[in-house]
Amino acid sequence: MQIPAWVLTASLLLLSDLVWAEHSAQNHLDPLSFGLHLPFLEEVHTTFLTVQEGCQSAGSTEQQDAEKARLLDRMRRNNGQWDTNHPRHRLLQALHGFRRYEETHVEDVSRWEGLYRHVSKRQRPILEKTIGYSGKFGKAKQRMVHNAAVSEAIVQAGLGYYEMEATELEDYIRDAEKGGPAGHGADKVSVSQTLKHFIKDWASEGGVERGPGFSCVFDNLRSLNLSDGSGHLADGPRRQVLIPGAGLGRLGHEVAQLGYQVTINEWSMYMNVAYRFLEQQHCVRNSHMLYPFVDNWSHHATDEDMQRPVSFPDVAANSSSVVLVEGDFTTAFHGHAGEFDVVITYFFIDTARNLMTYLETIHRLLRPGGYWLNFGPLLYGSAPFVQLSLEEILLVSQSLGFSFVEIPSSCGEPTLPGWPVRWMESIYGFNARALVKHAYKSQAWAAQKH
Repeated sequence: MQIPAWVLTASLLLLSDLVWAEHSAQNHLDPLSFGLHLPFLEEVHTTFLTVQEGCQSAGSTEQQDAEKARLLDRMRRNNGQWDTNHPRHRLLQALHGFRRYEETHVEDVSRWEGLYRHVSKRQRPILEKTIGYSGKFGKAKQRMVHNAAVSEAIVQAGLGYYEMEATELEDYIRDAEKGGPAGHGADKVSVSQTLKHFIKDWASEGGVERGPGFSCVFDNLRSLNLSDGSGHLADGPRRQVLIPGAGLGRLGHEVAQLGYQVTINEWSMYMNVAYRFLEQQHCVRNSHMLYPFVDNWSHHATDEDMQRPVSFPDVAANSSSVVLVEGDFTTAFHGHAGEFDVVITYFFIDTARNLMTYLETIHRLLRPGGYWLNFGPLLYGSAPFVQLSLEEILLVSQSLGFSFVEIPSSCGEPTLPGWPVRWMESIYGFNARALVKHAYKSQAWAAQKH
């Protein structure tokens, strides 16, 4: 079986990370602090080839193939108006960001290194003798070079999945960076946030954040009597679940494990191209590794915490019952009215530019008697058309044709008298060891379409 050179290079590096991550966890070692012996590399190389053979045999489902064909048609350059909102343009923009990870992130460290020179000649020897402060810059840059290799593997997976020639991306980058340095115009923040979502969604460390909200959603699903009581569906057609704003898709995969056919939806091309990478590389648990916290030096208890590696995915990402539909939730499902048994909005409804359109779309896509499950905060963006309180959302939803039903007590304490809505604290910060905690009183409810 022939394997592309980029797969061999990038995946060999990433699979060696898996072995080092497990070895270092047991022996408190840093994989970047030691050289690897040749026999070790030879053993990993053999394992890698075996794994890739198994991965390739998995294939894709008929539903996934059909959605991919529709997606590639939408992404043709001559399909619609060519501007910054065209899906192909947004894809190129995301690929540009991932490709320039090293340039944009190492630049920050170099700037910090320059600022360190302003520390007085009297003070610097204390820092060097006590903690070797200047050594942090080189260590951070090393880790960013590793993260850049993961980012480039994402680029290559994206080029393959979206059937895009490398020259098209190179031309886009050349035009975007015209008159500026390498990385000019690349969105560093979106790339960094996406890589951290691998930790939030697909690392065991992220379970601290995922656990409570996911448990509420699962208990809510079970309480709807759509299954046989064991968590799997009773005899009959598989229930259809839609999860818009799915990010890197972990919730969708977990719901699929309960026996549902799941459609996930995401607008961000940064998230989508990263998901395509994960989807293609799902065969080995903890087969990839990132240094996700090295780009922000605030709120760390120790330097080791900041520089530590995190492996992902913590479970094999089997996507056989999950289909990703890319694009705007309010427009991507025209022709699918009444198709879904359940719509799950998880950390989603407050992202709306027009919340009314979100609510109407949810109602339209549900079959009569279908359920809308919500979990998340009400943190509106910078320019929403409407900003509703919780009570206002409930009242408007009722007027659109929803009836609110009781939900399990595992979803927290009651929020409003007279409404079957509950709340629980949800941590949102990616780093479980950070010295800062961002948390919401996330609101949970279930509503049935009349």
